[in-house]
Amino acid sequence: MSARPISTATISFGLVSVPVKLYSSAETSKKVSFNLVSKKHGTRLKQQYITPETGDIVPREEMVKGYEFSKGKYVLFTPEELKTLEEKATHSIDITEFVPFEQVDRGYLDKVYYLGPDKGGDRAYKLLSAALRKTGQSAVAKYAARGKQYLVVIRPMGEGLVMEQLYYHDELKSFDEVPLGEAEVKDSELELAIQVIGHARSDKFEPEKYHDEVRDRTLDLIQKKIEGEDITQMETEEPKGQIIDLMAALKASLAAKADEGGRKPSKSISAKTPAKKKRKAGGSSA
Repeated sequence: MSARPISTATISFGLVSVPVKLYSSAETSKKVSFNLVSKKHGTRLKQQYITPETGDIVPREEMVKGYEFSKGKYVLFTPEELKTLEEKATHSIDITEFVPFEQVDRGYLDKVYYLGPDKGGDRAYKLLSAALRKTGQSAVAKYAARGKQYLVVIRPMGEGLVMEQLYYHDELKSFDEVPLGEAEVKDSELELAIQVIGHARSDKFEPEKYHDEVRDRTLDLIQKKIEGEDITQMETEEPKGQIIDLMAALKASLAAKADEGGRKPSKSISAKTPAKKKRKAGGSSA
């Protein structure tokens, strides 16, 4: 069954217009959710809004939206006034510049959409995709939809196009805010760590190997509960203590892989390979 578009838009590429359809690039596994239910009556509880000062229930027709401009003070808006604040949904993807794809920091990535050609846009769509592939560029653009303006990047995928919605710069937290500690990496520890990586290394990422095990287990237990079985909490391992001897932990990791019959580390990732090259060049390994 072919994918169903969620929206349409038009890419402005110089004086060329490319009508496209937007498709979801992923479907997250449905979250297992639980409702609050009356233990006495066995029915779902209803949420109500109250005024904290009096405890009076406020009906929906008496609710309005407001913006808190100072502590406890709000300016109120009617639905019509709120619409004037929203960005007009032009559904136009206006390209502003082209940049090498690798220059777009992956930390800015928010959502991904697949793009497909809309009626009459096949040739222009294929042309833009081929041009981006040939030049190694991605298109930075502005996209107005759902009352907001989004920063997006359009890049080729195979013979098609994808649109990546980005965070704005002022929305993204700086990694410089993350404390990294003052520890130094020892060469001997680094060599062992590289060997551990080599034992678990794969030549390519195979996402189909992974699935949500917690969700599967939860649904299985829920089904047992529906069938009248009692469910009990599974025993979990005690949290491991802090690693004191890093070298000992690395050596134990390698030994465990050997006991499991793990594959030998790839030569291309071995710590010894660059060391040999260094000695040939006349240097000394640290």
